[in-house]
Amino acid sequence: MAAQHLEFLVEEPSMAAFLQEFLPDHLPDISVQIHPYRGKGDLLANLENRLRGYAGWLPTDWRIFVLVDRDDDDCHQLKQRLESIASRAGLLTRRQAAGSPYQVVNRIVIEELEAWYFGHPEAVCAAYPRVNPNVFRHRRYRNPDAIAGGTWEAMQRVLKGAGYFKGGLLKVEAARNIAIHIVPERNCSPSFKVFYKAILDAMAD
Repeated sequence: MAAQHLEFLVEEPSMAAFLQEFLPDHLPDISVQIHPYRGKGDLLANLENRLRGYAGWLPTDWRIFVLVDRDDDDCHQLKQRLESIASRAGLLTRRQAAGSPYQVVNRIVIEELEAWYFGHPEAVCAAYPRVNPNVFRHRRYRNPDAIAGGTWEAMQRVLKGAGYFKGGLLKVEAARNIAIHIVPERNCSPSFKVFYKAILDAMAD
């Protein structure tokens, strides 16, 4: 059954701000609710109880998306942790369902939200016109999901170098400003592509 409503559990306000700006333009015919937590630790600590709450009443045409940053974690171990939490809560994940109806989609942002910005330089430049687009051709930025040293720090360097956020990156503000310019088909971040495809698949099931 195709999803008619999506619930997003995210680890911080900047991801919530990004989704609040991005989703209405690309999912105009579906209802969405976004629930931010106070960091990755807070989300993971409360996730099982939150999912148990859903398990008692979740409509068949709802899907829950859980989004966490990889940071320095092993991607496979983190994904397995999320899958196990959902299973203990009594909900079936997309991976576990293997084509059957599911309730939860676990997605890992590699390594952080800002990698999705590096995946779409045109969106960054549209939001912040003083940024030189040539900076994104630098070898260190070519693979947005493999930027060393932290993607938010890298994005802060890019924006500060163009005269923005001289006091430090305001992550929520940047999320709102960049999200409205994101064109999914032009974003080359692999983790963004996997995330967006999962949304489209949920709406088509």
